[in-house]
Formats: sequence, structure tokens, C-alpha cells
Amino acid sequence: MEIPLLADIVIVLGLAVVVILLFQRFRLPTILGFLATGVIAGPHGLSLLTSTHDIEVLAEIGVILLLFIIGMEFSLKSLALIKKTVLLGGASQVLLTIGTVCLLMLVLGFGTGESFFMGFLIALSSTAIVLKILQDKGELNSPHGKIVLGILIFQDIVVVPLMLITPLMGGESENIGTELLLMALKGGLVVLFVLVSARYLVPWLLDQVARTKSKELFILCVVVICFAVAWFTSSLGLSLALGAFMAGLIISESEYSHQATSNILPFREIFTSFFFVSIGMLLDFGFMLQHLLVILLFTAATFLLKGLVATLAAKTLKFPWRTSTLVGLSLFQVGEFAFILSKTGIQYGLLSEETYQYFLSVSLLTMAITPFVIDYYHEISRRISSRLPVHLLNQKANPEAAPDFHDTLDDHIIIIGYGINGRNVAKAAKHAQIPYVIIELNAVTVKTERQLGEPILYGDAVHGVLLNHVNINKARVVVIAISDPEATKRIIAAIRQMSDKVHIIVRTRFVQEMDENYKLGADEVIPEEFETSIEIFTRVLSKYLVPRDEIESFTDGIRADNYDMLRTISGHKGSVNNMALDLPDLEVASLRVYTDDASIVGRTLIEAEIRVRFNVTIVAIKRHGDSLLDVNAYTKIMQDDIIYVVGKHVDVMQFAKFMKQD
Repeated sequence: MEIPLLADIVIVLGLAVVVILLFQRFRLPTILGFLATGVIAGPHGLSLLTSTHDIEVLAEIGVILLLFIIGMEFSLKSLALIKKTVLLGGASQVLLTIGTVCLLMLVLGFGTGESFFMGFLIALSSTAIVLKILQDKGELNSPHGKIVLGILIFQDIVVVPLMLITPLMGGESENIGTELLLMALKGGLVVLFVLVSARYLVPWLLDQVARTKSKELFILCVVVICFAVAWFTSSLGLSLALGAFMAGLIISESEYSHQATSNILPFREIFTSFFFVSIGMLLDFGFMLQHLLVILLFTAATFLLKGLVATLAAKTLKFPWRTSTLVGLSLFQVGEFAFILSKTGIQYGLLSEETYQYFLSVSLLTMAITPFVIDYYHEISRRISSRLPVHLLNQKANPEAAPDFHDTLDDHIIIIGYGINGRNVAKAAKHAQIPYVIIELNAVTVKTERQLGEPILYGDAVHGVLLNHVNINKARVVVIAISDPEATKRIIAAIRQMSDKVHIIVRTRFVQEMDENYKLGADEVIPEEFETSIEIFTRVLSKYLVPRDEIESFTDGIRADNYDMLRTISGHKGSVNNMALDLPDLEVASLRVYTDDASIVGRTLIEAEIRVRFNVTIVAIKRHGDSLLDVNAYTKIMQDDIIYVVGKHVDVMQFAKFMKQD
């Protein structure tokens, strides 16, 4: 029996493999590969597919799973940590974009509904592409990375109300007031359902399922929850996508959300690939070529408009122009959720076929150029910021309250970045009574810490004016502890232009950043990934009872050799291979006395003959919370004691087994 859908699936996935392999060679995102696959295989391309409706059904499943995962990753607790970035930055970007696009569309002669709806579409950026690129570049935790993440979270959330508003804009109701009231009641019912389910029903259900230790049953339960809630919202006249998001939100509040995400993720990847292929199938490539000049003009306008609006949104959070420009250069494209929303717009007559083709063409082009723009956005940002007036580059979070450090600091530490590492350096400096000053980009952090008495200054350390303000020429040490590798390099270069004597210590995430930082003038570069490895191995050696001075000598040798031992495949290079650690065949273990054996319990050590019988030595005992350190031959062993023994591994294990006997 021939199954047409099966042939189409083979064609789609087989062609996608070839296209994505080609795209990977040019370091283009996978999503663009799926879109290109749809263009090639679709009715406007080679017309390779016969069951296009079935492909669209698979795409709908992909949308449900996509929003389901978004809902599971959306945690109210984690959102609270960046609430200002999400709410203020995200709302500014979305509302300003909608307003600007709507105004331009009205000027061009489009209707009010279509103008507003196009504003909705253009306001959304690509979460999948941007976050993947920033993660690969190691800049997701940088100041601009956190702002981008916050704005994208807001966009992902605002898709839901936009999808609810769209039918009203399409004139589906004669009485908008009644429809809004009805929608509010339905929304209230859904929210109540989510709260009750998230608090009571789903945690109990998942707990019962998890107790069975059946992976298949757990996956089945999660999938049923996803589609059941989606069906419930659909039966109320709301969207399937909203139900999927709510289902994810329900599970996100349980302790099983991470396991659920890991189980559903492979299914999502497959089905969302069909979604992006189905979007590509809608693009009329002939229309794109025929109107290429107009499409390129609209693409440039979208780039400039969205980039400028996102930059201004970052500025509302009081970040410098350099950071704000990086945000604008990250969020200029039209995203995947705009495609989901556009289908709703077509359904309710808010997009004509011609406008829709323009939208698809512009969206695909902006997504296609995103990787190339982000590759060079530090250089672009530098050139833009270098043309701005100095007083704009060095704004203070609160100029009236900003202290003047210039005349008071001497022989001090300058700490650039007040994250975990910066805070720890500041604590150590305060404890050692060494004068220090902090430079930080986050205006909220500056305001909070200044009220707590910290000598902290708002600004971007890449600019010489700010470095001069903190007396860079009189400082002894500069500690650069930020998560932005490009900014780190520029700060090192700026410092070296002003001072040759100051000692620069740099914290980096990856070891490949070390050499360039040294070339720019850093005195010490501490890579986070290798320092973590050294700390772990230090504790391993401690468990092997290696003398502390030998451990310190070994780790100092690794650092002096620029971590070359950890970088080389063989692990034998440089001076470190000459250090032979003498690993003693001893083990220290803590064991609880469970046994009631009369030859042990209630007996003194000399009577029990522990050393003779088991070849281990008891060095300490903990009894009822008290530590007995003066253990001698006449110390008694009691049941439930915790005894600390030293001996060879085999002997300790044999003694431990004896202590557990009834």
C-alpha cells in the first residue's frame, strides 16, 4: 500500500539534510536551511511534494510543541531576576516597533487593521537564531546578551495576546466590547485552570508517574498534558498555540520540568523542521525576483527601523551606547513567531497575498543576514559609538550622586565588572583594606551598591575618559571580570594606551581567548574553564592524600606553562610532565557503626583489635554530634558512632562491609 505522506516526509527530510549540510559549510543557521528546503520543494519551486496539506498538519504539531517548550522554559522565578529588562526593555521595543511600522504603513496608504498587524509581525525577532549565535560566541551572559534575552522573552510571551487580538482586528465580531468581555472570561477560566493544575493536579500526576520509573509512561503523560490543554483552549475558541504555551507553563512549575523538556525536545526538533519547511513552501521565489529592488528596500528599512528601536529600548535601561547598539544589531530581523502570527492574519483577512509575499521575502532576507551582522557587530558598534559625542558615551546612572574618585584614589585596584568574580575581588580587597573602585554597566546594580556604600561608578570602561576618572595612572592593578570577550580586548587596549605600569588581570571563559589578550597587554589571563578543572583536580589529589605543597607545586606548574598540559591532546608537554606526583595507596573514610557485633560494640580499641583484624586505623570518632579527636587504645566504640579510619582501599572497603552487618 502506497502512503503519499511517507514519500513526502522522505523527500523533505532527505533534501533538508543536503541543504543544511551546505548551509553549515557557510556557517548559516539550521532554520534557514529548512526554509530553503521549503522554497526548493514547494509549489513555487520544484513542486516535489504532493501532500502539502499533510505537511501543514505536521507543521501545526511543530507549532504546538514549539510553544509547549517555550512555556516549560518560562519560569516565573527566573523571570523575576530580569523583570526590568523583560518588562521595560521588551515592552519598549515591541510597542515602539508596532507604532512606527503602523505609522509608516498608514502613510503608504494601507488600512488601519493591516498596518497594526504588520507592526505586530515586524516587532518579533528570531529567538532561535539570535540565542544560538550568542551562545556559540559565549556572549549570552554579557550585558548586551542579557538584554537581548530579556527582550526576546517578552516577545515570546506577547505572541499569545497578539494572537488573541488578531480575530478582533479582522472584524470577526460585530460587537467588539462583548467579544473582549467574552475573551476576558475565557482567559480568566484558562488562567484559573493553569493555576489549579500547576499547583495541585499536574505535580501530583507527574509524581505518581515518576514513581513507576517508566520513561515511556512519563513521556506519554507529558505529551497527553500538552495536547489535552491545547484541545481545551481550542474548544473555548482560543488558539491551539495558546493552549500549548499554557500546558508548558503548568509543567514548568513542577520539579519534573527539566526532565519533561529533555524528553520532548527531540520531538520538537523534528516537527518544527516541518513548520519551517512549510513556511518556505509559501514563498514565491519568482515574486521575490520580480520585486527584488522593492524587497531589498523594505529589508534595509526593516534593518534600520528595528535596529534603531531595539537600541533605544536598551537605552531606556540606562546602558551605554556601545551595549545598546549591540542589542539593536542583534534584534533587527523578523522572527519565526511572526510566521505563526502571519497565518492567523491571513485567516482573518489582515494580510493580502501580495503583502504576505513581501513579508515572507523580507523576513527570510533579514534572517539570512543575521549571522553575518552579528559576526561583525562589535566592529560596527565601535565605529558608531566612536562618532558619538563624548558626553553621550560617558553618561552616569545618577550624575548628581556619582562620587568623584579622581583626587582620592592612589595605589588602588580597579575592578571592571561587578558579577560574581568582581564581587569576590571587592570583598577580598575590603577585607585586606586595599583601596578599590568598581566600574559597572548595569545602572540598577550601580544604584543599589552605591547605597550600600560601595565605591562604584557607572560607565563603559572601553572609553579613556572613564578610566582617567578612576585614576588609571595611579592604580596598581586592574581586574577585568566581564563576560564580553570583545569588550575585554578593547578595555585592555584602552588601558595600555593610558598606562604601561598598571598590572592587568583578565578573567576569560575560554582558553582560546588567552593569546590575544596577552598580545594586547594583559599581564595575567585566567581562563574559567581550566581554572575549574584545576580546582576539581586539586580536590581529587587531596582525596588521594597528596601533600598540599606537592599539589600547589603541580598546579603552579600548569599555570606557569599557560595551561599547555590541559590544551594538548597527549597531556605531556612543557615543564609540567617533569612533576611526578607520589600517590599514596591510602584512603580516609567516615563509616557509621551499624553492627551490634559484641567483639566491636562496647569494646575498647585494644580489646576489639581493629588494627590487627582489619589493617585500618581509627583516627577520630563523632558521637552524638561531638568529635572525639584524642582517640587512644582505651577509647570505646559504640553503636551509631561515626568513625574516621585510614588504610588501604581494599582494607577500608572490607571494614566498611563489616560495620554494616546486623
